[in-house]
Amino acid sequence: MSDPLKEQEDAAQALELVHGAAGPYLASLSGRKVHDSANDVLIDQLDGPLPEQGSGTVATIERLLAVAPEAATHASGPHFYHLVVGGATPAAMAADWLASLLDQNSGLWIGSPLAARMEAIVLDWLKELFGLPSDFGGVLTPSATFANLTGLAAARRWWAERLGSDVTSQGMSGLPAMPVFSSGYVHPSVRKALQILGCGRDMVRTFVRDDAGRLDLAAMEEGLRRLGGMPAVLVGNLGEVNTGDSDPIAEMADLAARYHCWLHVDGAFGLFAAASPRTAHLTRGVERADSITADGHKWLNVPYESGFAFVKNKSTLTEAFGAWGAAYLPEFDEEFPNFNMLGPESSRRARAFPIWATLHAYGRDGYREMVERHLDVAQRLGRIVDAAPDFELIAPVQLSVTCFRYRPPGVPEPELNDLNARLGRAVLADGRVYVGTTKYRGMTVLRPTFVNWRITEAEADLLIEVIRELGPELN
Repeated sequence: MSDPLKEQEDAAQALELVHGAAGPYLASLSGRKVHDSANDVLIDQLDGPLPEQGSGTVATIERLLAVAPEAATHASGPHFYHLVVGGATPAAMAADWLASLLDQNSGLWIGSPLAARMEAIVLDWLKELFGLPSDFGGVLTPSATFANLTGLAAARRWWAERLGSDVTSQGMSGLPAMPVFSSGYVHPSVRKALQILGCGRDMVRTFVRDDAGRLDLAAMEEGLRRLGGMPAVLVGNLGEVNTGDSDPIAEMADLAARYHCWLHVDGAFGLFAAASPRTAHLTRGVERADSITADGHKWLNVPYESGFAFVKNKSTLTEAFGAWGAAYLPEFDEEFPNFNMLGPESSRRARAFPIWATLHAYGRDGYREMVERHLDVAQRLGRIVDAAPDFELIAPVQLSVTCFRYRPPGVPEPELNDLNARLGRAVLADGRVYVGTTKYRGMTVLRPTFVNWRITEAEADLLIEVIRELGPELN
């Protein structure tokens, strides 16, 4: 086999093969291990030198289907609580297949009015879901990291302009370091974005009042005073990954207003607290931020890759990313938006399709119900842990994260970190459930996070059951 032009008639058959495998695979997720390392050897079947003569469309897809569903980590199932990973709702998954089928480039309106208009629609819907002002600008991104990159690029543009420089055209040369202040909850994706922007990964100054990393607001204000009027960027954090705790966004917004700062809010999964009256207070003040980011493939439950960035002054995005000056590209047009002028990507997948589908299919009420179910799961696990003699709840349960450790009677404190680290490795090797460990306040702890749409309270019981089976073997 060679040129795909000769196999046009096989395209539908290849898609039918995937469709035929999808039903049984999805039906099996509840009973599968999240990962079975015994199947890793299957991946060898996909290795080898680049073929001189291809195997053809149908034979190739058959080979891939023989390996991938067995060797995959089944993160879309209900037993994956690691790394704050959601799944893909049925509507989102089907729409993502359609996005691949139509293969639209959403960067320019002229390239696909459909993809561009859908992006504008879902950005409006997301602002409604999160309670953000309708006049905020926005853009879809591949991830929360890219969303942070987008929001902080807009902040950098604003900051340099206050110093009389056009960083978009002239870069950072001759400028001082951009002051970036946050709590100890600042996420590595923010640091990575600052690294890419040339502001320095380690230039973030954190102001903390305890070993958990909670914000010391008074110390941050003193830091702003000492800048002597130099503009600064404040980073607030919604949904810290170890415990689900958040910074006091409203108070940070007050500081930003008083000292003329840019407030950037990283709401990777915590922004979804706005979807429920039970947790909406955690997001109080977010509507006053200058830039806000969140992740779609976490609590929105759409396929990879998906994130979004919102900016109060929509023109800042165009100033940071547009005005390319290329004759073959259109000028900025607010009525017919070219989203490649509002973010770091040029050619862009039509990632609005699955977002539109899932929001249209389940609506505000469906997402409120899902968020509240996950809150209930985390609370249930917290109650089980708190009442058990062999577990210790390390932090209050606020969102969908339960931070705890295994602490069987008689194990000395100095040995608990090693025991929990080995337990974390054993849980992953066992594969029935997936949950990772982290370091929190000097302790090695487990931090299951419940954001997958398939998760119910039964998962809390299963997790405890697996740990109680594996734990005594390690002790």
